[in-house]
Amino acid sequence: MRLPNIMLPSSCILTIGAVFILCACNSADHTKAAVSSKTSIAATVNGTVISEERVDMLAKQRHGQPDNPEMRKEIIEQLSTQLLLSQEAIKKGLDKTPEVLDRIDLNQQSILANAFIQDYMKNNPVSDEMLKAEYEKIKGQMVGSEYKARHILVEKEAEAKDIIAKLTKNPKAFESLAKEKSKDAGSKANGGDLGWFDPRSMVPEFGAALAKLAKGKFNEEPVKSQFGYHVILLEDSRPKTIPTLDQVKSALQKQVQQQNLKKLFDDLKAKAKIEIAQAAAPAISQPNAITQHKESKPAEQSK
Repeated sequence: MRLPNIMLPSSCILTIGAVFILCACNSADHTKAAVSSKTSIAATVNGTVISEERVDMLAKQRHGQPDNPEMRKEIIEQLSTQLLLSQEAIKKGLDKTPEVLDRIDLNQQSILANAFIQDYMKNNPVSDEMLKAEYEKIKGQMVGSEYKARHILVEKEAEAKDIIAKLTKNPKAFESLAKEKSKDAGSKANGGDLGWFDPRSMVPEFGAALAKLAKGKFNEEPVKSQFGYHVILLEDSRPKTIPTLDQVKSALQKQVQQQNLKKLFDDLKAKAKIEIAQAAAPAISQPNAITQHKESKPAEQSK
């Protein structure tokens, strides 16, 4: 059971680890005021403190890298340079310019939005009941069989008929003919091999023709689709294999969590008064179900 990502709108995808810590938005006096007697000091720049807590936070964001003195020294040097440059920017009054103020505001919104999302996920964990319900829904979708097939795609019907005539005389020539004739770049080099797939992932004409074929047989008449004419060879079929809940639990948990977040965003938007000044571009539809469909339809690769 493959679990494709449920894509959230780009405006809602907020990555905590990517948040840039803006020292420039804090004046030296403000930074000093924020330092309590309990703050552990990692460094100071012209009297302004860089706390150990801030170094710890950035160290945790470096996934896969060991937390050692060398890495922490590098982080402190980066923070020191950033703070020094921000101090110079403040001296020049750049923190008062409209562009900088707008960017500071945007980063503050991002940080707060991330904090809200993290708080929501912490207080609304995915329950076992949610996982079971989603798993049962998936099982209901995974009915029928999947197929292993090859195809040859050509532009003209006469060419497809000529290929069928050649295959009638020599069925073993399918791979060589696919490499020579097919205009489907995605499968041509592999002798037209499409691997295992759900027929619903193909254009309707292709899936309907495939369902009528017996194992080891090819269609005797060209199959027309929006991409041209297909000659299809069915190599094998099998019932879909449904994994256990334990096998997909981790990925399913992430999927349900994303679904919950999307519902949260949709609910918040529905309650809010959002006025868009200019017409927005049409939204791109995103997958909202877990299937075994291919990421792209093999027949479309020739488009």
